[in-house]
Amino acid sequence: MRALVYHGPGRISWDTVTDPAIEDPTDAVVRVGTTTVCGTDLHILRGDLPEVKAGTVLGHEAVGEVVEVGRDVHHLRPGNEVIVSSVSACGRCRPCHDHMFGQCGGGGGWILGNLIDGTQAEFVRVPFADHSTHRRPSALPLDDAVLLAEVLPTAYEVGVRNGEVGPGDTVVVVGAGPVGLATVAIARLYSPRRVIAVDLSAARLEAAVRMGADAAEVPGRMIAELYEGPGADVVVEASGEPEGFVLCTRAVRTGGHIAVVGTPGRPVTLHLESLWRKNVTISTGQVDTSSTAWLLGLLRFGRLRVSPLITHTFGLDRVVDAYDVFSHGATSGALKVALHRG
Repeated sequence: MRALVYHGPGRISWDTVTDPAIEDPTDAVVRVGTTTVCGTDLHILRGDLPEVKAGTVLGHEAVGEVVEVGRDVHHLRPGNEVIVSSVSACGRCRPCHDHMFGQCGGGGGWILGNLIDGTQAEFVRVPFADHSTHRRPSALPLDDAVLLAEVLPTAYEVGVRNGEVGPGDTVVVVGAGPVGLATVAIARLYSPRRVIAVDLSAARLEAAVRMGADAAEVPGRMIAELYEGPGADVVVEASGEPEGFVLCTRAVRTGGHIAVVGTPGRPVTLHLESLWRKNVTISTGQVDTSSTAWLLGLLRFGRLRVSPLITHTFGLDRVVDAYDVFSHGATSGALKVALHRG
């Protein structure tokens, strides 16, 4: 098969590799119909995640058709259309019993495109397939479905839920990339007083307004007003930049929440000397994808609109071009790219 192979920092190529096969009885093999590129993939390409070895097929989000299942897979059969979660779950360990699939202690967690070959390929082996996939309703568009693999669960679980967004809250989202914009959209479901998006890109600020933000501004006046005034109830850090986290600490109110969603590629300073008296709760988290079924229902019944997040589409064989466009989102206007099997 053909796949996107990582060769070390700064080097990827679309290569011919060995077809995946069933290795464990709980595996399934899925023919990839749609996949995408994540900000974490860019971190890998920059060398920020040294545990990813040269020769690994990248990618951890996909929608596709089951073509083979292991003997201990009971809820899937060949021909089923599925969403492949970015997180694999053994379903047996204590974290999995607590629905903390991102912390799976039985060989799962974030392994696709990290510790094992991933989804930016014509086929992918999915471990623990019964617990790591969701059936895709035929009426759900592929581009919406692929956002359920990681983007939407991350925005909800790590941003909105960890931040404890509630009615009447002022919510600030720092970083208007795909996860930040999804956080804006999902936060609106909880009847906040205001949702404010902060980013350096004019195009992404415009996208934030389309996704439901009440205000969208570059850092500056709005953050200063929050710092000098009552502050925000919930601030979601979705930029992954150290400067973004500092903005969050300035914008949050006394007794408020900072929910860290972004993936930092370099050290971040926690200024406890200015925070210790504010009773601030700071949360971090690896997505668990435990909310995927609930979010799927919101999409099916029109309660959540996310199609504007996909701005560029490519054939799967143009994945290297997709990386280039996605990595230059500030100039290309790319939010999320979708790669479709030809």
